[in-house]
Amino acid sequence: MSKDVPIRIIYFIVLAGLLAGCKKNQIGTFSLLQVSVGEEALALDGTIMDGLPLDRSITLVFSQPVDQSAANAAITLNRNGESVAISLAFLSEGASVVVHPNGPLLSNTTYTLSVSEQLRSADGGRGSTYDVQFKTMIKDLQVVAIEMDGENIGQNDVLTGIPAGLGMTLRFSSPLDPATVQQAITLEGTTGTSNIQTVLATDAQSVTLVSNAPLEGLTKYELHISDALVGAGGEGFSGFTKAFYTAIDPTPKFPVIPDEELLTLVQRQTFSYFWDFAHPASGMARERNTSGDLVTSGGSGFGIMALIVGVERGFISRSQGVERLERIVSFLETADRFHGAWSHWINGNTGAVMPFSANDNGGDLVETSLLMQGLITVRQYLTTSTPVEKRLVDRINALWQAVEWDWYRRDGQEVLYWHWSPDKGWIMDMPIRGWNECLITYVLAAASPTHGIPKTVYNNGWAGNGDIRNGATYEGIALPLGAEYGGPLFLSQYSFLGIDPRGLSDEYADYWTQNVNHTSINYQYCIRNPRRYVGYGESCWGLTASDNHEGYSAHSPTNDLGVITPTAALSAFPYTPDKSMDALKFFYYAMGDRLWGAYGFYDAFNITEQWFADSYLAIDQGPIIVMIENHRTGLLWDLFMSAPEIKTGLQKLGFSSPRL
Repeated sequence: MSKDVPIRIIYFIVLAGLLAGCKKNQIGTFSLLQVSVGEEALALDGTIMDGLPLDRSITLVFSQPVDQSAANAAITLNRNGESVAISLAFLSEGASVVVHPNGPLLSNTTYTLSVSEQLRSADGGRGSTYDVQFKTMIKDLQVVAIEMDGENIGQNDVLTGIPAGLGMTLRFSSPLDPATVQQAITLEGTTGTSNIQTVLATDAQSVTLVSNAPLEGLTKYELHISDALVGAGGEGFSGFTKAFYTAIDPTPKFPVIPDEELLTLVQRQTFSYFWDFAHPASGMARERNTSGDLVTSGGSGFGIMALIVGVERGFISRSQGVERLERIVSFLETADRFHGAWSHWINGNTGAVMPFSANDNGGDLVETSLLMQGLITVRQYLTTSTPVEKRLVDRINALWQAVEWDWYRRDGQEVLYWHWSPDKGWIMDMPIRGWNECLITYVLAAASPTHGIPKTVYNNGWAGNGDIRNGATYEGIALPLGAEYGGPLFLSQYSFLGIDPRGLSDEYADYWTQNVNHTSINYQYCIRNPRRYVGYGESCWGLTASDNHEGYSAHSPTNDLGVITPTAALSAFPYTPDKSMDALKFFYYAMGDRLWGAYGFYDAFNITEQWFADSYLAIDQGPIIVMIENHRTGLLWDLFMSAPEIKTGLQKLGFSSPRL
């Protein structure tokens, strides 16, 4: 036992020494082994590495884990003597420190990464101090943000609502050479280059644009930055273009007047199309303001109804109205007819058919029904106690009774056909089936005292034994009849210039609900504006058939080209009076300098395309006058629905109405 004691003592002494030696080594110095920017390793001997990437993190690798609380103060990044904000992340239990600059590095700039004596290892060991320098690559300048009121809007596909004073700030990826800014930035509008100021920020990395004169409202501008722009560090710029649209100019373009006066003004100005611009020989309505001798049968029916409004509103005298009606009726009596039906287009001098298309050179039953709607309405307006008016009534009755509606059943089929031609026959092959603008055709065909059709033709042909129904919901609104989203708005307008939809129903629909909902769906779609067209909104809405920047189309939610047509919202006055009045005020006061002309509102416009029609179409102008009047007084509804044949025809087809 006595020999073992010293050996144990020696063992413990040696073990204690070893442990003490290990602890001493752990607390000793530690070192920085590597610094890299992305995958590029930096020199630790003071050599400045050049051409390093701008968008990579900086990684430091130490021989031992670091004290993370000390690292946040000991590791810094600066450029040109100014501190750069950074955040740290720790990997490998703290032996690797990742430095994330709070923002992109600038190109062609020298940075210094410093590790101070404050840094300790996790166990308290001291390390050396380091200053590692590197220079970033020269990278092309980029526009990194477009700001309005501090908000970055540059990521938007279309910039809208830009104020007239501009006040737009452009932020770049690196500071700019001030000498190159003004000449490189230009603004192009519809009338040429706009005069703008460029205000360079103190950091030379952002430019604010200010217009020296107010920009035009709802106008497209293009901001161009040329390759003459140079960065402060010699960075190049490849060029930049961004289109934007200015906000509405709220200044009224015409004196503000009471709403009722505005309605009368619109009716009077639009009436001029059918009065002043009517064909001088026939008195009929020209198809459009460039049509010369070409007149339209359906548009003339709308114009005939407008004559009644003109007389009642005092735009013309009753004797003037009667004289014009005599001229029109005389023309219609001698114009080409095809089993009593007129063609779509007619020569206003000769009365000869003018083909609407290669095979459409005969009778057009739908256009005839729109014309006859007007003639029956004016017949009810005339008084038989006056000889001249009594003669007109008799002549209109003769025209009415001569239309062979039953002929257009095409050999007794349970449907009406749209066209027939003496030399083309039924080649157009277009059965008239609902839901569209042709309800008036079936009502008149059923109402004819000489060539009527039975209810089976209405049920099987027009209604398709119920196929006319829709019943789906669009924009949160149920649609009783028709195609998806209801189609263009003229479908709820043309037939109802005369047919009063209030309380009107049959086995397929309540027609007031149908027309109000159809219009409301169109309105809500324009507000939602899924295709992001410029200008659409609560006061700028209405999709229907009209001219457009590419020609002509039946615009609707399923055929939306960015085209707003004033007649769509204005002819919907009975259905959506408040929404239609908002649209009217917008068209007149906000857009009147571009939309208002000699015959009222031009046909259509597309703010996105900066296109504004210079055209007028009879079928678009007529419903504006008539439907505003129906909204105000119900005049045309009262007259048309007072016709005994119309009552009989509606009852025959199974309609119910307070007027029947």
